[in-house]
Amino acid sequence: MDGFGLGIAAIIAGAIIKSGIRVDREYERGVMFRLGRFQKIQGPGLYFTVPIIDQKVQVDIRTKTVDIAPQEAVTADSVTIKINAVLYYRIIDPMKAISRVENYQVAVYQASMTTLRNIVGQHTLDEMLQGRDKINAKVQEIVDEITEPWGVEIERVELKDVEIPLSMQRAMAKEAEAAREKRARLIKAEAEQEASKLLSEAAQKMMENPAALELRRLQMLTEVGAENNTTTIVMIPSDIMSLTKEWSTAAQNSNIAALANKIISTPQTVTGESTQEHQLNPDRSTDRLNLPASVTTPQLPISES
Repeated sequence: MDGFGLGIAAIIAGAIIKSGIRVDREYERGVMFRLGRFQKIQGPGLYFTVPIIDQKVQVDIRTKTVDIAPQEAVTADSVTIKINAVLYYRIIDPMKAISRVENYQVAVYQASMTTLRNIVGQHTLDEMLQGRDKINAKVQEIVDEITEPWGVEIERVELKDVEIPLSMQRAMAKEAEAAREKRARLIKAEAEQEASKLLSEAAQKMMENPAALELRRLQMLTEVGAENNTTTIVMIPSDIMSLTKEWSTAAQNSNIAALANKIISTPQTVTGESTQEHQLNPDRSTDRLNLPASVTTPQLPISES
């Protein structure tokens, strides 16, 4: 009978010891409460708790990822957008995470969502699109300040997507297109300005050395012949063009001089009456000869008979 009682006592003692043995992994911590009061933080590894007297709450201290659902927000310039973000946090004080807040996961999520909406309302749409790093840092700073008493550290906040209304997308596309067109025109104008300067310098050098112009023409002929073999080009030297222009000017001047001499010699063969009429109305002879108004007939003296 004594042996049977000892066996039962050994079994009960073994069950108690087994129920008190706890093993936590490297990323787990046990918050121990003895008779309802915080005792200490156990783990990782093997440790023993007193059954019925000790209570354990296990906490995962790994970095957790929270996906903030898309939500509508109004920017500072009154544009309604949809934003979503991702939050990274971890527990640095398991005792505070269990005793200071009822559910730290829900609390962190709600704090992040409301803070993100408030920060978006303080910035314009352009700042949201161009300065995401500043907004991420600001949200992280504010949320970390809120969750610090809970023993939670915010490691990182990232905006995943900013959804813009379709009408605003079209307006932004037009603005970007106009900006690029403006830049293209400015670049083209600068290129034309530089090209005009270089052409002016080249013209000055060719005026100093006319042979350079002929060499340039020969080079152009070579280029055209290499590209279009079926095209025949007859090059006229510039000296011939200049000489032709001088001949044309000289011939025109000689014709005007001969016509003037003819007008001067014509009135000497007419009678006195016609001569007097010519003197009284010299423009008639000019009209008959179809002379320009700039050519005037000389006044000849009339002898008394």
